[in-house]
Amino acid sequence: MRIIAGQYRSRSLEAPQGMATRPSSDRLRETLFNVLAPRIEGAAFLDLYAGSGAVGIEAISRGAALVAFAERAPAALKVLRGNLDKLGISSGFRIDCSSVAAALKHLGKENQRFDLVFLDPPWDAEAEYAATLRALGGSAKALLADNALVIAEHRRKEHLEDRYGALESTRLLEQGDAALSFYAARTPL
Repeated sequence: MRIIAGQYRSRSLEAPQGMATRPSSDRLRETLFNVLAPRIEGAAFLDLYAGSGAVGIEAISRGAALVAFAERAPAALKVLRGNLDKLGISSGFRIDCSSVAAALKHLGKENQRFDLVFLDPPWDAEAEYAATLRALGGSAKALLADNALVIAEHRRKEHLEDRYGALESTRLLEQGDAALSFYAARTPL
C-alpha cells in the first residue's frame, strides 16, 4: 500500500498481517479521493474501522485539518500508530481505541463535527454497516457538519439501504469486488 497523493505521496504503508483487517486498495482509495478532492482541504475527517489508517492518512496527506481514527483491534492499532510514526505525522489526528459505537459517543460528548465520515467495517460484519449508518443518521447525527458526506466501503454484491434515518444515498461507485456508497444528511423542511 502507498499514499496516492499529497504531502506524503508515494510513501508506503504497512498493513496488519492476516485476514482480520482488509485495507482499502490503492485503486479504490484513489477513486474515493478523486470524488472527495474538492472537499478535503481543511476538512474534519472521521475514519471508522480505521485498520492500518490508510484512508485517514491519505486524508491527512491531502490537507485534511483533522482526522479522527476509530479502531479497537490491537494489531491494527499497532500498525496504524507505526504508519503515523513512519511518516512523521505527530499532529492533526486523534485515535480512539474503542468500538465504533463508543467512539461515536465520545466524539458526541466533545461536540466534534465532521465534514467527511468514512466507514469500512470487516466485510463479514454486515450488521456493523446498518448499526453505524443508523447511528450517523440518528443518535450521532450531531457529529455531521452541514453538508457532510458519509461514505461506506462494502462488498459490491452487498446492498446497503437507500436511507438510514436522516442519511440518504446519493451515489454508488463500484470497482472490482468493492463498492463505495455515499450518503448525505437530508436537510429538514
